[in-house]
Amino acid sequence: MHTLSTDLRFAPPFRAPGVLAGVIAMHAVILGLILAAPHTPPAPALPSPIHVRLIETAAEPPAPVTAPPPPVVTPPRPPQPLRAPSPPVAVAPPTAPQPAAAPVPAVRPAEPVAPLAAPAPIAPPQPAQVPTPVVQPRFDAAYLDNPRPPYPSVSRRLGEEGEVRLRVQVDPAGLAQQVEIQQGSGYPRLDQAALETVRQWRFVPARQGDQPVAAWVIVPIQFTLRSQP
Repeated sequence: MHTLSTDLRFAPPFRAPGVLAGVIAMHAVILGLILAAPHTPPAPALPSPIHVRLIETAAEPPAPVTAPPPPVVTPPRPPQPLRAPSPPVAVAPPTAPQPAAAPVPAVRPAEPVAPLAAPAPIAPPQPAQVPTPVVQPRFDAAYLDNPRPPYPSVSRRLGEEGEVRLRVQVDPAGLAQQVEIQQGSGYPRLDQAALETVRQWRFVPARQGDQPVAAWVIVPIQFTLRSQP
């Protein structure tokens, strides 16, 4: 029993159903009044006041009044003495211009007219001068009696044969001034024998017209064993 009484003391109070219904009905009436009330617009905001402040300025002092400058007085000029009028100058009346005498043309005697000279005859064109050809030197003339080169004995024994071609410069007197080997035989002994012999030859000099001149000539020398005795 003691325990049960303690629980009943701290239990929540019991409310009747009629009280609860009345509270709800009262809230509904208040909500309806709020919704049914007319909507009033908010009051317009008043413009903020404008503060005006007057600024006092100090008055400027008046400008000092200056006196006008004294007038400049110019002394009067003394009167100039009167001059006596000059006598009038006599002006000669203009004279009429005299006509100039016409020049008399001088008469020159007629000059004699020289007769026209006859035109000079036109010379016929000269034919172009053709240089006189040069006749080459000769070494095969019969009267020259030039000896044949000797056949070297060693070359004959060895059977050496060939042709030597010499280039000879012949002076206007018909003598050999220079002898060169243009083409060798292939054997020095044969070439040397040809050089030594041709240096002693005499030639018919080259000619240009009637004048003997120096010129070059080719001399062939043939070494053949069949032609030797």
